[in-house]
Amino acid sequence: MTQSAGTLEVVDGDPRDPQATALLQASHALMQTLFSKEENHFLSIDELCTPAIQFFVAREGGQTLGCVALADKGGYGEIKSMFVAPEARGKGVAHKLMQKLDAAARNAGLTSLKLETGDKLSEAHALYRAHGFADCGPFGSYEANSSSLFMYKDLT
Repeated sequence: MTQSAGTLEVVDGDPRDPQATALLQASHALMQTLFSKEENHFLSIDELCTPAIQFFVAREGGQTLGCVALADKGGYGEIKSMFVAPEARGKGVAHKLMQKLDAAARNAGLTSLKLETGDKLSEAHALYRAHGFADCGPFGSYEANSSSLFMYKDLT
């Protein structure tokens, strides 16, 4: 199927697709410059290729501009690997990814969405708050630390 340039769509993706892999590697590199190893909680590409994870990409004109993963944690979903290529920021890519995540989580019968993000990622905080997320405490296997911010959104 051919896409016209300028049509942004969010579709199921494969973390091993070269364009998606490049975005994930860029995200990992950025996180490693901002946070210590102990404070980085990103998933490897192999970890993103498991049945409990849905992976989505935002594409426009054949270019992958962003990605995000939804990890089914049994009752709630965790947002992982949200990243938009620097040159694509400000085009609404992250908002489209968030809309897809919300719909996928509801479709899977999840009751809430949760995430962990870094304290230095103010644009991400604003994005999540714009989509109805509020601060919460650590969840799952996370522990409180000096750089993590935890957020949730009730889907019921």
